[in-house]
Amino acid sequence: MTASFVLVSGGYTGGWLWRDVAAGLRAAGAEVHAATLTGLGDRRHLAGPGIDLDTHIEDVTQLIDHIDAPEVVLVGYCYGIYPSVGAADRRADRVSRLVHLDSPMPQDGYSMIDQVREQMPDGPARDRTLAQQERAEDGWRIPAPSLEEWRAHGNLAGVSDEALTRLARLASPAPAGPYAQKVRMSEAVAALPTTGVFCTTGGTMDIAALEALVASGLPLVQHLADPRATFFDMATGHWPMLSVPDELAGVLLRAAAGEGHRLTAATA
Repeated sequence: MTASFVLVSGGYTGGWLWRDVAAGLRAAGAEVHAATLTGLGDRRHLAGPGIDLDTHIEDVTQLIDHIDAPEVVLVGYCYGIYPSVGAADRRADRVSRLVHLDSPMPQDGYSMIDQVREQMPDGPARDRTLAQQERAEDGWRIPAPSLEEWRAHGNLAGVSDEALTRLARLASPAPAGPYAQKVRMSEAVAALPTTGVFCTTGGTMDIAALEALVASGLPLVQHLADPRATFFDMATGHWPMLSVPDELAGVLLRAAAGEGHRLTAATA
């Protein structure tokens, strides 16, 4: 059966981010739908102070509802994993696999900002993320980074100057509300097959580090040893759809087929 992908990007971006990856997936026979969340990308004109995580969850849910394929592979990149898990919770029967692409692991009752504050290691990246809310214009609109800010802080390993220029040109301000709203998930999400994709150049996690956490007995990650959970490392920066789009398309196709590294559960 031909795979059907729903691709959800993170802050400042939209469906345009997936252009080259979508081309690779379609060349392999897959169906591709790239979401643009309300207030971002070519929907930036719809931005407003009332946009929250529920708005973005509904965006993804409606996209799934309007796809004829019985099931989709739902890919959440960076912040995009939060509306993805919210939509997966509403439409678990339509999601064959949930892919975390260089993204956090959302927890019920936590916002993205909560998780950054409590779980992200101290350092410049954490400080910049937490400061985003303070930079918001009119209390709700976070300005898009400048080209210089992208170069300095974007973890853009492997991204060409042409792709970086396009990223800076098309990046839109981001509504602050979705980052601060706590996500709610039921056991329906936990029951889905999942794949984690780690971008290891400049990143803070890879398969080896995750295996060590599972082996340590840390309760939060024990469910990742489920045989339906698979993992991939990619030796690139945080923007694989720009740096290695063909490789990313291949990884997503393999994930859809249930391939990837599997973890061993901690022994008693």
